[in-house]
Amino acid sequence: MSVRTLQRVVPSVLSSDGAGVKLRRSLGASQGLRHDPFLMLDEFGTDNPDDYIGGFPPHPHRGFETVTYMLDGHMQHKDHMGNTGDLGPGNVQWMTAGRGVIHSEMPRQTEGRMRGFQLWINLPAKEKMKPAAYRDIPAAEIPTAALANGGEAKVIAGTLAQGDAQTRGPIQGLSTEPLYFDLRLPPLGEFESPVPAGHNAFVYVYEGQAAIGDKPLPNRAAGLLSDGDRVQLRAGQDGARLLLLAGKPLNEPVVQYGPFVMNTREEIERAVRDYQNGELTGA
Repeated sequence: MSVRTLQRVVPSVLSSDGAGVKLRRSLGASQGLRHDPFLMLDEFGTDNPDDYIGGFPPHPHRGFETVTYMLDGHMQHKDHMGNTGDLGPGNVQWMTAGRGVIHSEMPRQTEGRMRGFQLWINLPAKEKMKPAAYRDIPAAEIPTAALANGGEAKVIAGTLAQGDAQTRGPIQGLSTEPLYFDLRLPPLGEFESPVPAGHNAFVYVYEGQAAIGDKPLPNRAAGLLSDGDRVQLRAGQDGARLLLLAGKPLNEPVVQYGPFVMNTREEIERAVRDYQNGELTGA
């Protein structure tokens, strides 16, 4: 068995999106900062409503999946298919844009804390033009596994294996075979888990500090991991909360123009034309 090591640290940078929503972007901060099949990771978190009140008015996507995970606050999703979802604390929205989706994500609060993440996962070429799909996952449907050292793991996608025990998340069977774990580790707590060899994996620390082997991973930074079949993490003196993500790389060309992610420039130009002509969603 080979343990993965920390290969690269990608600090998050201050950014904004939508109608002025302030956030921190690590993966996706520039065109080259991807980790196939992961395109982007945004962390948003503020107590100031001026930082989020504008939300994300209607906008298009094509060619990938978006995963929104809420820690605090409430957002409402609406899309062209007639779906409406209320994203509250601990809830997840898993949306496959496929051929095209036009949706909005707007705050359902005017004060208080808003905190969470949005992850973009690429789709293989053969799936980029499939029909759009949408799933709301309430917090009650996301299993939590107790860890031996007193920590816990929320399993959003894939399966967490600890000895003979397995905890299956609600998201299974996707072509990129994603793992998405939210981990809480006590001070100096350790975590170890198998991760399929050949999958790309990274860790994002959003509270406290953590280390991978003898290399520290700073707070609010993504740590890209080497290949291997196991991940070992250790929290710092104050404990840690972090995301562990892994997925099967697509090894395909990526051409991105804003909310469109395809394989060729010609496909991007078609996406722009389709959107301008009202034909993005195929409706």
